[in-house]
Amino acid sequence: MIWKTPPTLESMNGMGPKTLGDALGMEFVDFGDDYLVAEMPVDERTVQPFRLLHGGASVALAETLGSVAGFLVLDEPDKYIAVGVDINASHLRSVREGGRVRGTVRPVRVGRSVQVWQIDITDQRGKLVCVSRLTCQVVPRR
Repeated sequence: MIWKTPPTLESMNGMGPKTLGDALGMEFVDFGDDYLVAEMPVDERTVQPFRLLHGGASVALAETLGSVAGFLVLDEPDKYIAVGVDINASHLRSVREGGRVRGTVRPVRVGRSVQVWQIDITDQRGKLVCVSRLTCQVVPRR
């Protein structure tokens, strides 16, 4: 297992109240030795005017997954945090309002000062909707 702070659904979902993830309806639903999974509804909070999943909502899901993963691999989470410094996303398929998307984050590289995370987002049929990569920098807590 890569996690220095062992994940639980309760602890990961407990990070979310009064955050963007909470406002968009994100929920952690699974985890394993080297991955985390969260879902998000495609509803009035996450669609663009044509009632399709907004690309920004996909990026918000990706950054949330990567940031939580970045925190869970820290050696000293009481002294350091992982902050996103670069994110990219390729939107591959649309999802209509009423659907649900699922994001899975896995490490590309976890270093002492820089982390790179791959996030794949799929629709309710398992079709790939978005691929994203997040780079985090490990910085001292203020």
